[in-house]
Amino acid sequence: MVTSDPLKMRLTERQLQLPLAPDGTSLLAFLANNITNALANDQLPVRLAVTHSNDNGYDCEVGVYEGRAGLRSLLRSSIFDFRRREAETTSSFNTVLVIPTGIGAQIGGHAGDAAPVAKLLGASCDSLITHPNVVNASDMNELPSNGMYVEGSLLSRMLMGNVGLQNVRSNRVLVVLDNHEKRFVDAAINTVNAARATYGLDSAEIVVLEPPLRTLGETMASGRASGTVENLEALWEILDEREGEFDAIALASVVNVEVPHIDYFRSGGEIVNPWGGVEAMLTHTVSSLYDVPTAHAPMMESAEIANIDPGVVDPRMAAEVVSLTFLQCVLKGLHTAPRIVTDKGDFSKDDIFTVENVSCLVIPDGCIGLPTLAALNQGIPVIAVRENRNLMRNDLTRLPWEPGQLYIVENYWEAAGLLTSLREGISPGSTRRPLSGVKAVSYTHLRAHETEADLVCRLLLE
Repeated sequence: MVTSDPLKMRLTERQLQLPLAPDGTSLLAFLANNITNALANDQLPVRLAVTHSNDNGYDCEVGVYEGRAGLRSLLRSSIFDFRRREAETTSSFNTVLVIPTGIGAQIGGHAGDAAPVAKLLGASCDSLITHPNVVNASDMNELPSNGMYVEGSLLSRMLMGNVGLQNVRSNRVLVVLDNHEKRFVDAAINTVNAARATYGLDSAEIVVLEPPLRTLGETMASGRASGTVENLEALWEILDEREGEFDAIALASVVNVEVPHIDYFRSGGEIVNPWGGVEAMLTHTVSSLYDVPTAHAPMMESAEIANIDPGVVDPRMAAEVVSLTFLQCVLKGLHTAPRIVTDKGDFSKDDIFTVENVSCLVIPDGCIGLPTLAALNQGIPVIAVRENRNLMRNDLTRLPWEPGQLYIVENYWEAAGLLTSLREGISPGSTRRPLSGVKAVSYTHLRAHETEADLVCRLLLE
């Protein structure tokens, strides 16, 4: 097994092709075992996407943290650790909405353009748990009033049964910026101060990172957005030195991408957002290491790019072209993001939200990652939305769902109606026509001490 340079800490993405899981084998356990065995000793998985599956097996893309030397602690648990929930708590109906970052989703693939979906589904449940990609829109964040803003890896860990969420009144937000051109650093500082002045953000501190992170957005073979992050050592030092002084982390760094900005904005939304994938890898890692809410905003690369006039763009991209920092949505979300509870002894407390409280998961059709696999194993109903087309190529009906656990709908309007049916305890099929009747089947009880052979002989004689 090849071992990477132990002095160099970085995030990267690995492509793995795995055989089909044997019948009767837990897909989650199968992927966990095979992915762990495929990685080097100093590599830890931080993110998983099954991009394509068929009779030959699974194409997986795995975000990997590598190089342990100098790290204050390893990831406190594997992303594959799983605790089966004891039972569903039915005192409220709570929905998890996931739209994975970097998969080219038609809805939620750009700048907060899934926020209307979040509000729609939020109206159909008591609480909506979602992640930054759904509602972050540069200078706007339209999280519904009953929403919980949960970073993607923490959301996955919650569904896997390993963390709880506790609502807070506010967080002390530590802001870490790349050392970059003065114009953009000043704009980020002004953004933080604007949040303090307008909605009372408690910013623990603003730290300018030197050397800055080296972040590169790249495209995987599947078309997914991903990338690499280097120069992580200074970030770990900052977070280690200030541990206990903050409740949430807002990151802003330059993400260099392969796609010319003008081409992206003039594509009409056909080019996958090139920033989100590598941002998700970074926040997954930071959240997993420090057990605090984390979100990232890309800093503008240069004045030349900032001065580009893209004209009128696709509405899904509009929030991006009217912002200079893209940071306000992050601050707004982290301001009241739930506290992360890792002590399982606290999970039974009334104010701790755990996987036992999850009533349903809503995803784009074709997506298999940790949230889908966790829901499958936890017995959580899943609604897959066809209209939210994306790059993932998986037939969800091939997974071993329990009867009535998987629902495939055309759009989010249908998803909202289905959520309402499930919340009210109405069998969804009873609202459609034709409504087929229930068939009666014959059953003959064995007489006392009668064996099956005796029963066969008696029935033949009769």
